[in-house]
Amino acid sequence: MTRECAVLLPGVCAALADPRQPGLDDTCLEKLLDWFRSLTWFDPSVELVQDNPCLTELISSVLALPEPSPSILSFTLQLAGILAASENRFQHLQQEKLLGRLFGRDGPRGHAVWEDASVRSGWVKGVHSMVHHQPALHFLCSGGGMDVIFALQGDPSLFVSSAASQLLVHVLTFSVDSETSKALSTKDCEWPACAQMIKKHVEDSLQSGSASHVEQSLRLLTSLFGSCYAAWTEVLWSDIAKQIECFLMEETVQAQHMLANLLLNVARSPVFCDAEGSFWALVTSALEHLTPVQACPLAVGLLKLCKCPQDVRIQALTVLLQPMDCILRAASQPLEYAGLLDESVSDPVTVESLLSSKTSCAGLLCQTLAHLEKLLSLKHLRVDLPYMSLLRSLMTILQFCNGLLSPASPLGSTISRNLINCFRVQKSALDVLAALSEKKGCDTLVGSLFDILLAYLESPNTSPTVLKKAFQATSKWLVCLQELSCSNSQCQQTEKILEDVFVVLQKRLCSPCWEVRDSSLEFLTAMIKCLRDQDGFRQCLLSSEVPRLTENLLEDPESYVRASAVTAVGHLAFVTYFAPESPVAGNQYNKENTLAKLQEILSTDSEGFPRRAVISIFTKWLREGCAGQLEDTEQFVSRVIQTVEHDLDWEVRLGGLELAEVFCSQTICQLGLSECPYAPASSAVPACTAQNQLLRVFCRAKLFGFLFRSLCDCDKPVGQRACDILIGLRGNFYPMSTLENPREIEDSPAGRGIAWLQRTLRQGSLAQNFPADGGDGVDFQDPESMMVALGAIDLLELHDELNKSSDHVEESPQSLLQDILATMGTIEENEVDCY
Repeated sequence: MTRECAVLLPGVCAALADPRQPGLDDTCLEKLLDWFRSLTWFDPSVELVQDNPCLTELISSVLALPEPSPSILSFTLQLAGILAASENRFQHLQQEKLLGRLFGRDGPRGHAVWEDASVRSGWVKGVHSMVHHQPALHFLCSGGGMDVIFALQGDPSLFVSSAASQLLVHVLTFSVDSETSKALSTKDCEWPACAQMIKKHVEDSLQSGSASHVEQSLRLLTSLFGSCYAAWTEVLWSDIAKQIECFLMEETVQAQHMLANLLLNVARSPVFCDAEGSFWALVTSALEHLTPVQACPLAVGLLKLCKCPQDVRIQALTVLLQPMDCILRAASQPLEYAGLLDESVSDPVTVESLLSSKTSCAGLLCQTLAHLEKLLSLKHLRVDLPYMSLLRSLMTILQFCNGLLSPASPLGSTISRNLINCFRVQKSALDVLAALSEKKGCDTLVGSLFDILLAYLESPNTSPTVLKKAFQATSKWLVCLQELSCSNSQCQQTEKILEDVFVVLQKRLCSPCWEVRDSSLEFLTAMIKCLRDQDGFRQCLLSSEVPRLTENLLEDPESYVRASAVTAVGHLAFVTYFAPESPVAGNQYNKENTLAKLQEILSTDSEGFPRRAVISIFTKWLREGCAGQLEDTEQFVSRVIQTVEHDLDWEVRLGGLELAEVFCSQTICQLGLSECPYAPASSAVPACTAQNQLLRVFCRAKLFGFLFRSLCDCDKPVGQRACDILIGLRGNFYPMSTLENPREIEDSPAGRGIAWLQRTLRQGSLAQNFPADGGDGVDFQDPESMMVALGAIDLLELHDELNKSSDHVEESPQSLLQDILATMGTIEENEVDCY
């Protein structure tokens, strides 16, 4: 603790114990507790409480109050627990006879204040902090504390009951780990006394027949097996496994929904990865007896495990796919084609009844589809998914949802009625469909699939959110389609699909709904990114009205649409302007006009989204070497950075710095000073000449003024990026070792200007009236002055300042204590900081 804090602490403690003072907000008290945690974490000595007697005085004063504030009492309980976490300080507090009055039978739990949940929560947190040594554990067990924790497991406050359960896990693990020297057996007498109490409580609760007690113990066990991987957990499991099995068999047990999480945590534990068949037999039984809704999370968790018996994996996959199999069988004629599964794990009638119910059908399918999407995203799946049948099932669901399919069975008709216009299921199915596009072996269904996707894209009944998902799935499958197109018939099929897609896109770009126009533009951009090198795609695109309609949307009244239009137009340019040769004769699109429109948006658009999109597109053009086809690159960069420098949106200014960084890298590479990933071939230029050329280019582009002024930007990310760029530039003119030893500034007009610049930069965002070029003797367009500036200004010092947390002063312990005193009215004419 610093001397300044030690001086302030007695006043803070006195103010906290004074019932006449206004209460502090919980956030402020929590920050104070965090500070004490940091003080005690590395220092177990008793000196903290001996040198600061105000701490024990605070505890005594609060305990002496007839009606203490619940928040202050809760704070005191937690503070005492933090202090007592060290055995030395625990003994000191015991000598002061404070711990029994806080956590023992004489504590607050017998008084009216105990009715406040914050006090109960503070008690539990205090005990949790304290129990890190044997004397604290003995104090807890001998003082009736365990019974209090058992009772708090059923507390009406979710926060208190959860904290109590976590505390029991902590006490159990600490007791066993610290009090046993040999492997435990199932005999209770070999377990430490405190661990025995918890173990017996859990076993009794599981057998009690009380739903609430059963749930509390299952919650505790789930947490234990999820966090503790000690060998003794296997012994504990062997004692309770029979009861867990009984719960699976008894359909009337209300806690069945908690068994899946418990079994999954046990299966994840390395203690059980090589377990004998008894545990995995119980998992298999769970997959069979739990309802589909309960079993699905267990199944997908098992499929993600590295170590799981293959037969259990296959059974888990069967459970997960059962609803999809039911959909497929319900929609088809008998024996028309096989379902997904050869046999079921649980009774198929259960799944059929859930899908037949209006209330459960959508929920079950959405859960199943969400799990399937997660599995499809995994790089390594240890079971083979039947992709073709899965795709057919997804197509069936989508047809059910928009009425495209006439089911052949009564079950199919019922499911179809349940799913018609069900947006939740449509979105989930389209997500899985998009993920499935990356899997092999689904090419035979592509034609039918696009019929369904086009029906969704065309239908006026498709909601904007579903349409967005349909566009995303379509773009993914178009890429897949291009990879399949090799024969003439497939090429014709692809061309026809593309033509149909662009016809739909033209209509959607004119939609009165802005969300639809926005999604349509995003879809166009996604297609161009993936397919711009395909001749057939370019021909379909340029022969449609899509480019013209897209440019028209640059003037859309909705800013989100304008931003998406900017991005789409920027990518369209790679097809219309920047392609080596245009696939369509007489290309009418005027690239200068497009550039002027985008620059106008960057300068004048009232919303930030379109301006951010423009600077992003300009940077992409520059990075891909296309900006030079529009105008001189140097002039282009200069004009853009002068525009964005005064933008009110910090993300636009940051985008300008990214563009400047790309320009710097390309110019440096062209002059042969270093290597970079993107730049035209460099010419061999002597180093000294190249450095001079580089300085002149950057000065003409007004780059240095932009970078140095950005160092004082009021938004820290902008200053940090500018500093990083300047440090990188400096390395091209000076050895990196000089970064730590900046050059002395000469006493000359230019030198005095640079000295002024250094003083200004040290003010950071507080610098006022940063000069334009030439102000105060600083000429940002003079190569010699900028060479001096790069060598003399301490960029590393600026870098460290910019990377300091903005609240490194305001959130210091000293500032916190001052703010508490100010709030409590003991320091006049001060205001509390906003935490």
